[in-house]
Amino acid sequence: MKIESQDEKIRLLKEWLNQADAVLIGAGSGLSTAAGYTYSGERFQRYFSDFESRYGFHDMYSGGFYPYSSLEEFWGYWCRSIWINRYAPIPNDLYDVLYALVKNKDYFVLTTNVDHCFQRSGFDKQRLFYTQGDYGLFQSSHPHGKSAGKTYDNREMIRAMVESEGFMIGKEGELCAPSNTKVRMTIPLGLVPYCPDDGEPMTTNLRCDNSFIEDDGWHAAQKRYEEFIESHRGSRVLLLELGVGFNTPVIIKYPFWKYTAENKETRYVCINLGEAYCPKEITEKSMCINGGIGEVLKKLAA
Repeated sequence: MKIESQDEKIRLLKEWLNQADAVLIGAGSGLSTAAGYTYSGERFQRYFSDFESRYGFHDMYSGGFYPYSSLEEFWGYWCRSIWINRYAPIPNDLYDVLYALVKNKDYFVLTTNVDHCFQRSGFDKQRLFYTQGDYGLFQSSHPHGKSAGKTYDNREMIRAMVESEGFMIGKEGELCAPSNTKVRMTIPLGLVPYCPDDGEPMTTNLRCDNSFIEDDGWHAAQKRYEEFIESHRGSRVLLLELGVGFNTPVIIKYPFWKYTAENKETRYVCINLGEAYCPKEITEKSMCINGGIGEVLKKLAA
């Protein structure tokens, strides 16, 4: 679709959204970044300057892969990361803006994000498929027997960990460092989580190797996603791809392109700062907006 002006594209996108029988959102890390979940810079410094000084990494992503020498250190880092990215307040209202745009539509969300922002912003949990895990879940590090296929809620365990480091948790869930006390970088040995079903150390339920647990909830969400796709073939479906890069294109991007090519009434929209692209085969049914997701969605909602 050869429209050069961003404002013109947004006007047309409003028409597509109003005309759509259903909306399928594909959300990548760019959406959460636009919502304030930055993993470096001021936000990293606020919570992890002590880790940066000791270990030399400069962002939360690197901190998550650092080879800590003990589980007390490992969870000393991860408890902070999980709390601020899963349980503390969402930094801005972008997910609320998105929800307001689709809440009266037949919608579904497919996402690689693990911060659970959709559900926390009012999206129906029956219309969400988190493919890559959830910061709010633990799993066994070596699942077997009763722990195979099973995950465990971690909120209270993570809360106890961050409080053991000296942090306070505010009324809204914000993580606050004490003003005149140095926080600790490790948790007590007694708070290191072990799986209640197999005795192995717990780990995060994030897809990083073949031990990742796809639990019953994961499979139920996958089934609902597949049913949504099949039930709308031939309908006017708007595929709204937000902040999806090329790290894992087989989860959202490639299936969205394929679905657009195969279904006459489908429209594809890619909003991505610096990576807005679609194949020439679906150009006439697509719109690529090279811009900030927050700016575009707020204009769309205006």
